[in-house]
Amino acid sequence: MPFKRKHQTALTVLSIILVLVLILYTARIYSIQIINSDKYSSNAKGSSASRTAVLKAPRGEILDSFGRQIAANRDGYNIVFNKAYVKENINDIILSLITLLDESSVEHKDRLPIEYAAPYNFKEGESTDKLIKTLDLASYATAANCLTRLIERYELEGYSIDQQRKIAGVRYSMEIEDFSISYPYTFAEDIPNELMRKISESNFLLDGVSVNVVPFRYYPDTSLAVNLIGTVGPIYEEDWQEGEKYKDRGYAFDDKVGKNGIEYYAEKYLRGADGEITYYLDENGNIIDTEITKKVVPGKTIMLTLDAKMQRTVQDALANTVRELQSKGGTARAGAAVVIDVNTGGVITSANYPTYDIATLSENYDALLADPSNPLTDRAFQGVYPIGSTIKPIVAAAALENGFYNTGETIYCERTYKYFNDFQPSCMHFHKHMGLTAALSKSCNYFFFELGKRVGAMTLTDYFKQFGLGVKTGVEVNDSAGILIEPTSNGFGGDTLQISIGQMNAFTPLQLANYVATFANGGTHYKVTLIDKIVSYDMTNVYDECAPQISNTISLKESTISAIKTGMLSVTVDGTGQAALGDYPIKIGGKTGTAQVEGKADHSTFILFAPYDNPEIAISVVLEHGASGYASGTLVRQILDAYFSTIESTVTDIPPFTVIS
Repeated sequence: MPFKRKHQTALTVLSIILVLVLILYTARIYSIQIINSDKYSSNAKGSSASRTAVLKAPRGEILDSFGRQIAANRDGYNIVFNKAYVKENINDIILSLITLLDESSVEHKDRLPIEYAAPYNFKEGESTDKLIKTLDLASYATAANCLTRLIERYELEGYSIDQQRKIAGVRYSMEIEDFSISYPYTFAEDIPNELMRKISESNFLLDGVSVNVVPFRYYPDTSLAVNLIGTVGPIYEEDWQEGEKYKDRGYAFDDKVGKNGIEYYAEKYLRGADGEITYYLDENGNIIDTEITKKVVPGKTIMLTLDAKMQRTVQDALANTVRELQSKGGTARAGAAVVIDVNTGGVITSANYPTYDIATLSENYDALLADPSNPLTDRAFQGVYPIGSTIKPIVAAAALENGFYNTGETIYCERTYKYFNDFQPSCMHFHKHMGLTAALSKSCNYFFFELGKRVGAMTLTDYFKQFGLGVKTGVEVNDSAGILIEPTSNGFGGDTLQISIGQMNAFTPLQLANYVATFANGGTHYKVTLIDKIVSYDMTNVYDECAPQISNTISLKESTISAIKTGMLSVTVDGTGQAALGDYPIKIGGKTGTAQVEGKADHSTFILFAPYDNPEIAISVVLEHGASGYASGTLVRQILDAYFSTIESTVTDIPPFTVIS
């Protein structure tokens, strides 16, 4: 019995000691992890090494003037190697991933300029300089020499030759993209959802491979205003450290940048500010903590002057017009239409036909480039055309403003103009006595031959420039200056007659629309713009209102403007535009034109402003080899319908803005 009591007493004492020890340990752990966690975490971070990695910022969106998405973002999945978590043989991980992607017919990144199959020659058309320099080989090294060096460099001896080529391609790509803890490597981009699930469910995540959610550019309507919006794409190697010097501007090699159009012009706004994640490492290189040390700032959103709904309607109407003319045996093959706000210079619509689809641009690029109809050309901004009789309002303005004609005068049209011995062009009709209103309405060439001869080539050319013809518009994307012949003297001979009716010189549909806008608003020539506002990504703040910019102001007397507008109204009421617009419910001022093209059918052109009494928009239409003004007139009517129906029905749900100073 005494032995039993002693044994129980000992157990009791040991139990009490154990409980006390557990209480002390628990208290200590609680003190470290809860009460003094910040202190110990800070000490640990302060005594450890650290590395930072980039967190990608979403690109700003591109919207129309009503907030409709034109270029937006969608979530996609990238396979990414993070060196901080790669613990096993990276070659095995790469091979496993390649096998998985091959099974799903998904491509991975491979920048090695060596063919994928034996006999492993250099890829045709790709530079090998960087590869040879990286491997420290002679300039005459062969693909076989390079592959042998790569096998040694990346310790690939235990793999088959086919596997060696595949793994070497990824390892080389990693090396030239500075793969490190600070620069994770994107192995494959925008992978399908099914493949994302397979990888996420596998053990790859434990070996430094992750599937990251990444914003990708998305175009809700992939053929809408494609020439203006542009595209995004990878940074070309020659621009990484040279050319654009993206590296010096803080870009990562695998970043996407604007390549053309608004995407390129507004890159500095659309690009966001990447964030940073910091990894804290122990003395063995193991990660002991992570922290978001710099927040991601999304790019700014660009609101355009375009009306996406109207843009789609006009694009379709233009395409249907050309196709209908072709179906009836016509020679029209292409065209362009532009609508501009007369009080701001903002482009509301800019349509081209033929055009292309961004979604299939890469795969169809070679065919599009070889297409004789030039679908890649932005005809509205870069197409250069003789504009025919649509030039006549400027000729009239130059004559009225400089005292070479007064509104009470008539000129006798005897059809053939005989002033010059060596050049005697003819009018389309024998009009007899004509005043300015009738001359514009019936488009009498004889009348404008006479005005042009009186004014002279140098003065006419000066007026063309003042109205923006032969001069770049200042628009944000690439446009043509057109062709404007500079006379050496005011004589210019019979060519003065030609330029007086819109021949010899050639201009863009964009310039044509802006010239009409300048006339319609009384002489204020605005710089053309596509950008209305620059706002925050969430559209709550405005950073720039992008106020209209005046390029120049043309001094025009009220009597000059009134006389020419009266003639342009007559064009649509009972003149050459009557067939298309004679019964239109809103008064319109316009001018038709047919421009001669040697050996081919004439171009069909039409300019107008509307409404007549209080102009809001200016329109220009050019149909290549459309032959008659009537063809472009029917299209103009559809554009007017689209505009006036749009302004009546559009309701915007854009939240209110806060202006940022």
